[in-house]
Amino acid sequence: MVTDSGVSQPRRKRIIEGLKQNQGFPHIMGIINVTSDSFFEGSRALSPEDAVKRALAMWASGATWVDIGGESTRPGAEPVDDATEIQRVVPVIEALKSANPEGLISVDTRHASVAHEALKAGADMVNDVSGLRDKAMIDTVLEWKAAICIMHMQGEPGTMQTKPHYVNCIEEVSTYLTNQCNLLTAQGHPKELICIDPGIGFGKDHGHNIALLQAGKTIAEDPSVSVLWGVSRKRIVGHLTGHDHADERLAGTLGLAAVAASHGIDILRVHDVQEHVDLFSTMKPFD
Repeated sequence: MVTDSGVSQPRRKRIIEGLKQNQGFPHIMGIINVTSDSFFEGSRALSPEDAVKRALAMWASGATWVDIGGESTRPGAEPVDDATEIQRVVPVIEALKSANPEGLISVDTRHASVAHEALKAGADMVNDVSGLRDKAMIDTVLEWKAAICIMHMQGEPGTMQTKPHYVNCIEEVSTYLTNQCNLLTAQGHPKELICIDPGIGFGKDHGHNIALLQAGKTIAEDPSVSVLWGVSRKRIVGHLTGHDHADERLAGTLGLAAVAASHGIDILRVHDVQEHVDLFSTMKPFD
């Protein structure tokens, strides 16, 4: 049976399952950046062929999702025009759908036209770091009845780390994300297809980031809404461990992954899939 969005019922069920914890552990979302200026050099795939190879390896290692992005949103990043972003991500999504029709694909974009083309090419979810600020993105998600990850970001990538300020960070982030969820559900979008991300490092200082991590899943006012963390190799790991360079932050990243599991976080967006699979394997009851 096919749903009114053109997605089969079994696939829709698989997408929904991929948004909720897997036997008490987060699902793993592997990061594929088809761009030359991602903050972590090891995540950059500079050709569609390289991106496809990396994504297939991540699925084979145990990732539930691969997240394909064509625009860096690191602090200070320059924006990319929609046409360039589409040219970067759509061929990768098409090739992945052909190579592994069962794999779940997210497109990391804040642009509605890119989301539309990616969903048309076979993506299952839109990962919108701008948190549905653009009404056209809301319309696109509703049109496709797509899974959506709504992230909180104060400001824009180019300026977001210039003195971020909140009166009450947890309350403000939680309220914003709840309101954006309600914009979709009020128009009939299924709640089980919605995921929220507090946006660690996106318009937050170290204290804000720590508070949001400590809040865990309580950031979701509705406990049935899924929560994603993106902390892999970020500056917060450097602050906690004293390592300045992203390539030195794997151990600290794995430490935060263990914290995520203890908080009941549903999805972890990571650069290092195999290492996270191994971590969660050792956290399960011994046979």
